[in-house]
Formats: sequence, structure tokens, C-alpha cells
Amino acid sequence: MSLKETVNGTTLGDRILFILLLIVSFIGIFFMKEVLPQPRDVTIEVEGKLTHRYPLDTDRRVEVGSPFGHLTLEIKDRKARVTGASCPNKLCELQGWISRGVIICLPGRITVTVGGSEEPKDRKVDAITG
Repeated sequence: MSLKETVNGTTLGDRILFILLLIVSFIGIFFMKEVLPQPRDVTIEVEGKLTHRYPLDTDRRVEVGSPFGHLTLEIKDRKARVTGASCPNKLCELQGWISRGVIICLPGRITVTVGGSEEPKDRKVDAITG
């Protein structure tokens, strides 16, 4: 059965229902952005240990070092990015500005997280392992 036959086999009610579901889905995307808490902090971990925490609403440049490398982090306009890194491929720099999420420098073993200010809970348990 081809796509054309499938579309021709639908009723007006099917088409209206499909359009309504699309509209509700798009509204849900925008609604979730408003409902989710806004990130407030940038946390930096070196080798899995929290080393720095900075508020996201204060612009600054931060030098972060580890025994395996270093990077320069810029926080500006409630976003963060890596502007310089000692790793060879510089993938952390290529990630650009983020307003939520994680930038990871694997060779330097440095993790930059833009998110809420709550303390991390039991890090050995996640949503999958329960």
C-alpha cells in the first residue's frame, strides 16, 4: 500500500484528528520550555569531583586545570562555552554556547554542567537502574 493510497483512504475525521495532534504536540514543546526550571548555575567537575560552582547570571572567564589538561570557560548572557582547551581535537570548543546541558572534555577529564543549583543526589543511581 503506497502513501498516496493511505492518504486517500483516510476520512475527514482522521485528517482533523491528525492536525489537532500536531498542534497539541507543538504547543506542548513551547509549554515545556516555560514550565521547566531555568538553569541557575554552572558546575565544573574534574575527574568526577565538584571543583567549582558559578552563578549563570554573572559574566566571567574561568581557567580550569586538571593533571590531564586545561580549558578556558566563558560564562556570558546566561550561557557557557569553552573558548580554549589543551586537548588535541578541541571538540569541547566546537560545542559552542549552551544554555542547558553538559560540555565534556574527555582528555582533560573535565565536565562543565549548565543546570540547576541543587546538589547532586546519589550519583550511583540513575533513571534506568532505579
